[in-house]
Amino acid sequence: MIIVGGGASGLTAAIQAARAGADVTVLEHMDRPGKKILSTGNGKCNMTNRFLSPSCYRSSQPEFPMKALSDFSVEQAIDFFKGLGILPKDKNGYIYPNSEQASSVLDVLRLENDRLGVKILCGRHVKEIRRKKAGGFQAVCLVKTEDRETEEVFSCDSLILAAGSKAAPSTGSDGSGYDLAEALGHRIIKPLPALVQLICSGREFKALAGIRTEAFVRIFDNGRLLAEDRGELQLTDYGISGIPVFQVSRYAAVALDKGRKVTAVIDLLPSMGEKELLDFLMERKKHSGYKKGGDFLTGVLNKKLAQVLLKKAGISIEESISRADSGKIKELARLISRFEADVTGTKPFANAQVCCGGVDTREVDERTMESRLVPGLYFSGEILDVDGICGGYNLQWAWSSGSIAGKAAAGS
Repeated sequence: MIIVGGGASGLTAAIQAARAGADVTVLEHMDRPGKKILSTGNGKCNMTNRFLSPSCYRSSQPEFPMKALSDFSVEQAIDFFKGLGILPKDKNGYIYPNSEQASSVLDVLRLENDRLGVKILCGRHVKEIRRKKAGGFQAVCLVKTEDRETEEVFSCDSLILAAGSKAAPSTGSDGSGYDLAEALGHRIIKPLPALVQLICSGREFKALAGIRTEAFVRIFDNGRLLAEDRGELQLTDYGISGIPVFQVSRYAAVALDKGRKVTAVIDLLPSMGEKELLDFLMERKKHSGYKKGGDFLTGVLNKKLAQVLLKKAGISIEESISRADSGKIKELARLISRFEADVTGTKPFANAQVCCGGVDTREVDERTMESRLVPGLYFSGEILDVDGICGGYNLQWAWSSGSIAGKAAAGS
């Protein structure tokens, strides 16, 4: 058996296949396997999450991820890594290795592959997969050395494409797996950056750069709500970032790719409704009329953020707040509760944690990860049109899809 890609799902598939008795070779085009694992969870590796629901995954076939995850669950993933030597640490359902080192997770995967006799060949870029007339496949690899480029051909009975997506290409995900799948007849849903920062128009963002604040972020497509999330917002010179932005970014990316007008509406004080906030500001003005406008929101919002909002509301920073009429206070309340920004793009694949899009899951058996078009061809991980939210869900998808594909491919 050949596995194209030595990332999280590929290494997991190799272990499960080898345990089932298969002779496994992993072809990895980077200089070492599992590079992307090292960057997960800010280097701590959020391996999985005990809270799991359909809302945690996105796919053009929404039922596909959960069917697969039911065959290799969160608890099975935790037990799998316990068996490899990882002591799990539970942080309110977010599971990490007790060492809080992503390198620990990669190390145990590599050690188990070594123990099982899996051959992991690095520096092999698969440029073509050929179907043999008698069944099985040939993987044609380019191998680059310092002075020349050679070609190697590997034969196998079954093959797993675990080549990743286009997200974070510096770790090895260059999108080449999509070309291989497409050449074998599979439809590729256009990959777009997901779990990524959003670029917004507006001069005020340069003044807001560096601010972090609790916020409720909503994304609209021509006035239609696409997605929403709450958490720590990061304001940057180009737009918005932070976990709540990552969670909704894939919807913005898809809408923008279709040429639609995308707007981010941000509640900068989500602890209060707009009516409650207006009452609060009117009462504050009554008791703080002696203060200058620039000091009106001191203790309520970040100073730089407050200055921008006051200016947009037409409230003088130097004059007494008592001189601001009720219309301007009402506008200030609206700006705080519904700060709007036109989203003009996403940061590129290099900034994205994952992609939305990929191999159309309607052409893949969710119980085995086998192609419905090409017998003996399997898929696992990010190459499929499945993306999870932040919180360990994309790694869980890698463990689940890799385990299922590895076992099924070995059985075939």
